[in-house]
Amino acid sequence: MKRGTNISHWLSQSEKRGKERREWFTREDVRFLAGAGFDHLRLPVDEEQMWDAAGKREGEAFELLNRGLDWCEEAGMGAVVDLHILRSHHFLDKQPALYERAQEAERFAGLWRDLSRGLRGRSVERVAFELMNEPVAKEAADWNRVAKGAYDVLRAEEAGRVIVLASNRWNSVDTFDELWVPADGNVMLTFHYYHPLLVTHHLAPWHKSTGAYAGAIAYPGKPVAEEDVAGLEEPLRGEVVKENGFFDRGVMEADLAKPLAARGRTGCALYCGEFGVINKVADDIRVRWYRDFVSVLEGHGIGWANWDFCGSFGIVEGEGRRVTAVLRGLMG
Repeated sequence: MKRGTNISHWLSQSEKRGKERREWFTREDVRFLAGAGFDHLRLPVDEEQMWDAAGKREGEAFELLNRGLDWCEEAGMGAVVDLHILRSHHFLDKQPALYERAQEAERFAGLWRDLSRGLRGRSVERVAFELMNEPVAKEAADWNRVAKGAYDVLRAEEAGRVIVLASNRWNSVDTFDELWVPADGNVMLTFHYYHPLLVTHHLAPWHKSTGAYAGAIAYPGKPVAEEDVAGLEEPLRGEVVKENGFFDRGVMEADLAKPLAARGRTGCALYCGEFGVINKVADDIRVRWYRDFVSVLEGHGIGWANWDFCGSFGIVEGEGRRVTAVLRGLMG
C-alpha cells in the first residue's frame, strides 16, 4: 500500500443513512481513484454506524463496507479498515471512557472480534485492519494496554492479517518512542501529519485556537508574517506565536525521526494514514505543501493516504465531484 486516500464521511463522521449514504461513495469513485494512480483506500468506520448500542451488527452498514471492499478488489486496490470513532472514544475527547473502564476496553476488543469474523474471507494481502484512529490517552501506558488487548483478540482470530497500530496523542510523530509494538512481522505503524496547523487548518471552524486567524499565510517559511502577528489581539496573538515557527521540507524530514527510529528498532513498516491542507488555503500553497510532504514520505519508503477523497481537504469536492489542486500536489 503505497498511495491511498481516505473515504471520509461515508461510514464515519456522518449522519447520512439510507439512499444518501449508499450514493455518497460508489464503484465509479473507486475506478476514478484507481485510474488516478492510487493503489489503496483507507476506510474509516464508526461503532455507532456499524453496531447498535447492544453490539448487534447494522446490516446495511456491513453490506456497504463489503461492497466497498469488493470494488477495491475489482480495481486491484487494497484497503485499510480503520475503526475511527467508538462510543467510548473520540479523538476530541478529554477523558475517553475507553481508558477508564475495563468493560469499555473489552467491548472495543469485542468489536474487532466481530469485525474480523464479518470480514474473514477478505484477502490478507489486500485488506489490513487499523485498531483505532487517533488515540488520546493521557498516559502512553493506557493506550498501550488497551491496544494490546484488542491486538491479542484480533491476532487470535487471524494470524496473518496486517494490523495497523497507531501512535498516541492523535497519531503523533512525537510519541513513537512510547508505543508498545509486538514482535510481529504483520504489524504496520501509523502516524498522522498536519503541521504547521496555521497552514493545514487555516480557518478550520473546529480548530478554536489557530483556526481563528483570518489573515495571510505562507508556505514555506513562517506561516504568518511578523507584521501580521504584531497586529493581532490576545489571546489569538499568543496562539499564533506558539505555532509560527519556520517550516519547510527540511522540518518535515526532521519530524519523522521518531517514526523512522521505531521502524529501525522493530522492523515494522510505516504508514502515514492522514495528512492534508484544508480547502480554505490558496492552491499554490496547498500544492507546494503536498509535493514536499509526499516527497519526504516516498523518499523514506513510507506508504500514505491523504485526508481525504471528498471533503474539506478533498481530492474532489462538491456534488459534481470537481477535481481539486490536491490531486496535482499528491500525484504530480
